[in-house]
Amino acid sequence: MTPDPLLDSLRAAVSAAPGDVPLRLHLAGLLLERGGRDEAVAHLGALLGQDPGNAEAAQLMARALTGTPVAEPKPGFDWAAAESQVADVVSPRFVDGAEAVPTGPAPAELTADVEQPRVTLADVGGMTDVKKRLDAAFLAPMRNPELRKLYGKSLRGGLLLYGPPGNGKTFLAKAVAGELRARFLAVGLDEVLDMWLGNSERNLHELFLAARRAAPCVVFFDELDAIGQKRSRLAGAAARNVVAQLLVELDGVTEDNEGVFVLAATNAPWDVDTALRRPGRFDRTLLVLPPDEPARAAILEYHLRDRPVAGIDLKQLAKRTDGWSGADLAHLCETASERALLASVESGVPREIGMADLLGALPEIRPSAAAWFAAARNVVLYANADGAYDELAGYLKRKKLL
Repeated sequence: MTPDPLLDSLRAAVSAAPGDVPLRLHLAGLLLERGGRDEAVAHLGALLGQDPGNAEAAQLMARALTGTPVAEPKPGFDWAAAESQVADVVSPRFVDGAEAVPTGPAPAELTADVEQPRVTLADVGGMTDVKKRLDAAFLAPMRNPELRKLYGKSLRGGLLLYGPPGNGKTFLAKAVAGELRARFLAVGLDEVLDMWLGNSERNLHELFLAARRAAPCVVFFDELDAIGQKRSRLAGAAARNVVAQLLVELDGVTEDNEGVFVLAATNAPWDVDTALRRPGRFDRTLLVLPPDEPARAAILEYHLRDRPVAGIDLKQLAKRTDGWSGADLAHLCETASERALLASVESGVPREIGMADLLGALPEIRPSAAAWFAAARNVVLYANADGAYDELAGYLKRKKLL
């Protein structure tokens, strides 16, 4: 956002009087109109915490989270009239015709990194419910073609994994490919987005061509909300065209997607374009939550297995890390290793990592999923009219976060 004296004054006033509901509401409305969505959501969340029954605040929150488009401002300068006035002095800078549009150099031939995963769901610790849902919604129809034909089960559509960051969504996608004995193609932002007009769409098409050539293949889109963001929030046509191209590839309009299974992960499913969530596309969702107790013990064991350890009580650590992500647990093991290493340097005698090192590291680490659940709570409360996030709402209630 560009600096705005009015907004700065309102921010200062809200800071001085945080309990002034109308003032904070006015600031949130202006922020939403001027492109400050994230800051507006923060103010609305604080306001609804003070006044849960405020209908205007709830309406603004729903608008912010669902991406209701704001009318575009009228142009402030008539460039065509100005150009005609100086036509005799300056040659035209813009001319009609496709030749005048610089699209930049064609991208180099795409070499997709297709791999053959060796992991399966058996390598995923715990997460029993997630595995059952994966099997029922995705894997069972793939493994049983005769039954699939008998029941008329279509293979169209993809699976969207969502949840807080650091909980193994990418690892789960690889495990799915391993279960199917399929190749795996991970697609990131840098492999799709390009500064030149048209190249991003071309990159997407080339990636799907590579997946079709390598079939059976699992195509995995990480951070789908960045590639397939709601078009109502996108200012430029180029970004909208990327979403449109992805829709074309998913629908198999120009090519046959037989043997191509599409998975995606996102931390913010509410920011994904609604067209991508329709039947035949990413029409199945799976909530991937922080690991349960058995999974936490398995993750800790995995990250400590190649380190010198002694006297580690994995069950006790798993009980004391409820709500921690897989990334948080890996960080715990790393921090405990640092403590043991520094102690060895000071004493001059190498020693093993003990339970005291891990327990001492516990207070130094704050669970990283807290901020995500705070944002998710607002979505469940104000943008779940269609019930898309009922499973998430149930988890928040069980954890007394809702």
